[in-house]
Amino acid sequence: MTDTVPDEFAPLPQPDTAGGDPRLVGVEIELGGLSEARVAKIARDTLGGTLEQGDGPFWTLKDSEIGDLEVYLDIFIRNSEKSALRDAALTIGREVVPVELVSEPLDRAGMARLNALIPPLRAAGAQGSSAGVFFGFGIHFNIQVVADNIRDIRGPLTAYALLEDWLRAALPIDETRRILPFAAPYPTGFVRALLDFDPNAGLGDLIALYASHNATRNRGLDMLPLFAHLMPDALPQSLLESTARRPTFHFRLPDCRIDEPDWSLTDEWQRWLLVERVAADPRLMAALAKVWRASHGGVTLSRHTWAQRAGDILLGAGLAEGPLA
Repeated sequence: MTDTVPDEFAPLPQPDTAGGDPRLVGVEIELGGLSEARVAKIARDTLGGTLEQGDGPFWTLKDSEIGDLEVYLDIFIRNSEKSALRDAALTIGREVVPVELVSEPLDRAGMARLNALIPPLRAAGAQGSSAGVFFGFGIHFNIQVVADNIRDIRGPLTAYALLEDWLRAALPIDETRRILPFAAPYPTGFVRALLDFDPNAGLGDLIALYASHNATRNRGLDMLPLFAHLMPDALPQSLLESTARRPTFHFRLPDCRIDEPDWSLTDEWQRWLLVERVAADPRLMAALAKVWRASHGGVTLSRHTWAQRAGDILLGAGLAEGPLA
């Protein structure tokens, strides 16, 4: 792995954990157009390592330049007992269900090396979100938190909640992901409650607030893996059953546009980088919160109106390139 990191993978405002180690990021890439075996072999040819085939079309790339990678069809029956029925369902599923490539937690140099896998996958015929009506594919980032405390968790969560409408408008997700049950926006009532949240309240109170408004994994910033890791007893059992526990922000808003020539993982990294930059600026956070409150009555009639106002504030702070249309 090279020690040189391209400028596009700029460091987070807090690049290290409270313990002094680099914050790591697990990456999940969803794509179509290629079989699991083809994706796995391209990954091996690009990153080195040894391929191992599991039970059926499930592959692991061991000891690559960035550690182990898993490649599989992203469907719940992959974990079912092998049978003719299961294999038939997997074959049908390939028409609409993405192949998923999942990395170990990576540092910035590792993310840059993973990014080098995008061009050969594209050249081999990988397809992204816009390639089909039902291709609701995405890139997921699992970003390690700075520390397991409410201050370092609430800040990025609140920043994302304030920026989400702008992120969707200025860096639009593919229309397919709007009609499929992926990455639904936070309810306005949750954002309001989050802004009014008692600064002296505890982490359990924040988790309870989140779960009461977001009893689903289908959010652009899915906090359930982190909350399940920190305080599983604070979540309903029904949510725990469908949630892997990780000490990370699970950022699911980005698209996968792997078949577009100028697209790369760095495009999606810029979204999360902006969230943390805003979270690290108390004055900017206060300005966004003030205007958000002034822009929202009891019912949100237009998310685009707030997105425009948020964009103006970001533009004034030098964090956006221009106003929304």
